[in-house]
Amino acid sequence: MHGLALVLLWLVAAPPAFAADGVGAQVRAGADGRGEVRATIDIPAPPDRVWRVILDCGLAARMTPSVKRCTVLERSPDGRTETREHWIKRGLFSPMLRSVSRLELEPNRRIGFRCTGGDIDDCEGQWLLTPLDDGASTRVVYENKVSAPFGLPAGMAAAAMRRDVPAALQALKRQCLENRP
Repeated sequence: MHGLALVLLWLVAAPPAFAADGVGAQVRAGADGRGEVRATIDIPAPPDRVWRVILDCGLAARMTPSVKRCTVLERSPDGRTETREHWIKRGLFSPMLRSVSRLELEPNRRIGFRCTGGDIDDCEGQWLLTPLDDGASTRVVYENKVSAPFGLPAGMAAAAMRRDVPAALQALKRQCLENRP
């Protein structure tokens, strides 16, 4: 247990802001008990391509290794809202977690989300897409505030985001470049 405590302390005490392979990120344990992240990446692809890749449930597990399954449970007739279910497993000894989220969609501009159920039921955030270079590239901003499941400290959520969000944004960039029309 002592070794685990040292690893957790190291994860929580890591620097709150960093840039890795083109990803700028600020991660911290918020005063409200939630982990918070704001990360950005510029992708040399138009916003409509980035939009399609972000919303493709079939790519979710490739972009975020902890996501094991993504399912669209419900979509409004006008395509402006969705309810999604994600099954998440962080490691060999961690339990499988279920998260249900409601998405508010502004095509090619913004994806707002809020957790509404499951094991991860306290999160809110957004994806913002800003065209660059006359629409040839896109600046992606990802923001999220989330409580760690099962009453774990905010530092645990922040530590997970510190590790996972830059990797997911880098994977998003790779997928956008691979999925060119």
